[in-house]
Amino acid sequence: MRHGAILCGTVNTPVFDLSLGDYLAELAMRVVEEGRVSPDLARSWGAPAQVGCRFAVLAPREGGSGGFLRLVEGSRVEGYRSLSTYGWAAFEMTVRDAFALHARIDRAAFRVLGAPKPVPGFANFIHFQVEGRAGEVLYLNTVLESRMAGLELPVAEAEVDSIFIAVLAAEDRAATLRFHVDALGFEEGESFTFPYSMINQSFGLAEDHATTLTMTKVGAMPAAEIDQYPQAARHRPLSPGELPPGNALLTFAHDDLDSVRAPFLEPPTRRDGPLYGGRRVATLVGPSEERIELVEC
Repeated sequence: MRHGAILCGTVNTPVFDLSLGDYLAELAMRVVEEGRVSPDLARSWGAPAQVGCRFAVLAPREGGSGGFLRLVEGSRVEGYRSLSTYGWAAFEMTVRDAFALHARIDRAAFRVLGAPKPVPGFANFIHFQVEGRAGEVLYLNTVLESRMAGLELPVAEAEVDSIFIAVLAAEDRAATLRFHVDALGFEEGESFTFPYSMINQSFGLAEDHATTLTMTKVGAMPAAEIDQYPQAARHRPLSPGELPPGNALLTFAHDDLDSVRAPFLEPPTRRDGPLYGGRRVATLVGPSEERIELVEC
């Protein structure tokens, strides 16, 4: 529970039961809390239409470093396609063995977008990508070397462990970076430019087309990867009054909500449960339409 730590990623799914079954069976997770979205929580997310919708908070079945993933029941959104719109594009989770997980994962539950491989220019991890039934994208990473460009990458303590970086598709990378630094109090990390296969495939770009991204961090702990998306990217379609489809919302720990230099959707409120622990919680929206929930630590 440190400032800038990712506590949870939320997936908005129109097929709640199927998604829940997939995470339990294929990603070795368990339910630690379930219920229905309360009116005040829905308002805090800017999602009043999801009052009464089911949710489930998940954690690794055995072990793990303490983070969560949350599923929320939502509506199907026509025209939504993953990796093509602004906002949270993917959650990166540490896994014990990317090759073994890739070999056994049910392709009907999670569509495999790429086989396990190192990222060009990085020898620190092996990862592959999957898309779930809600259009959410997960990068599943096995960390080989924990130190990278001034960052400390976590080694998985469970078969599928916590989210340690979230990928943010930005319309204006510089403006989004400044928001995360100036408004949230995170730090600017390294920038990288290289051919990004997921983006190139999604937009039909040449294999050698290069994307620039910038990491945010707190000390040596990574937070977000802010990608400059191509001009062909679009604003994410929404069902009125709901969270964005797919990768919907990211929850960070924050050391002082009163210091946040951006408006919250609703005033901070103390919330209970495994994720919140009786702490003050509030949500805001960033320049790339990313919904950010902060839990005061």
